[in-house]
Amino acid sequence: QVQLAESGGGLVQAGGSLRLSCAFSGRTVGTFSMGWFRQAPGKEREFVAGITRSGGSTYYADAMKGRFTINRDNAKNTLYLQMNSLKPEDTAVYYCAADIVRWRPTAVITDYDSWGQGTQVTVSS
Repeated sequence: QVQLAESGGGLVQAGGSLRLSCAFSGRTVGTFSMGWFRQAPGKEREFVAGITRSGGSTYYADAMKGRFTINRDNAKNTLYLQMNSLKPEDTAVYYCAADIVRWRPTAVITDYDSWGQGTQVTVSS
C-alpha cells in the first residue's frame, strides 16, 4: 500500500511557475515508479510526466517537454513537478500516482496502483 498526498497547486498568471509536491508513504517507499497526471473540467485524465524508482530516467508528454520537470527525493519521500511557462490550457487538477509493478512508468492510467487526491492548478490569461 502506497499513500500519496499532493500539494502546491494554486492560481498563477500565464507565463508563471508552480512547483507541485507529492508526499508518499508506506512500506514500499522509494521502490516504485511514479507519475503525474492531470484532468481538466470535462476532459479525460492525461499523462503529464513519469519517473523511475531511483529518479534516473524521466518521461514527458509532448505538450510538457521543455516546460515541466519531474524529479523525486526518496530520502524526503517526495515527488516533485516543476512547472514553468504555464499556459491557460494547463489549468487542471493534478494527480500523482505510483506504479509498484513496473520498472519504467507508463502513460496508461490503469497501470498505476495508488493515486493522490489531486491539487488544483489554475492559470489565468
